[in-house]
Amino acid sequence: MKGSHLFLCLLSVSCCLNLMPTAGNKIFHFGLCRVSMSVTEIRSGFTAIKANIQARDPIRTLSILSYPHSLHKVKSLDRCCITHHLFNFYVDKVFKHCKTEDSYINRKISSIANSFLSVKRKLGQCHEQNKCLCGQESDEKFKQILANYEGLNVTSAAIKSLGELDILLDWIEKSP
Repeated sequence: MKGSHLFLCLLSVSCCLNLMPTAGNKIFHFGLCRVSMSVTEIRSGFTAIKANIQARDPIRTLSILSYPHSLHKVKSLDRCCITHHLFNFYVDKVFKHCKTEDSYINRKISSIANSFLSVKRKLGQCHEQNKCLCGQESDEKFKQILANYEGLNVTSAAIKSLGELDILLDWIEKSP
């Protein structure tokens, strides 16, 4: 009997530890989806290369993520959908075209991309479980972001999108 109590106690502790975010991670709520991620780690990697990346951006008059109302006033239930779209966008389009001649910068970009890939997978699971529903408003906001991106050549658009990563991170951290 004592062995079964010990087993239940260990099982309970193990389950609690698995539900807790790892060091530096925080749980974000995007609609019905909960995702653990370390925005601090991503932001740290981005801060290390931000000035370099933004200096490579030849077009200062256009913004991909800040276009009026792109990420502003997204309804709570639409947050998962647009976040899912944005992480797919960064993994599938942006990071693939952000190569520089500087190996340090490339390593930082790769590290950020790996963090995004992990979150993309988690959001994909929510999407598959129908916890990440897409409304018309989130689809329209993402289409505007995509149109801004596709209005530039691939390399310029990728560099600009990477240079605006702090806009996305700020928006994520302001999630309710």
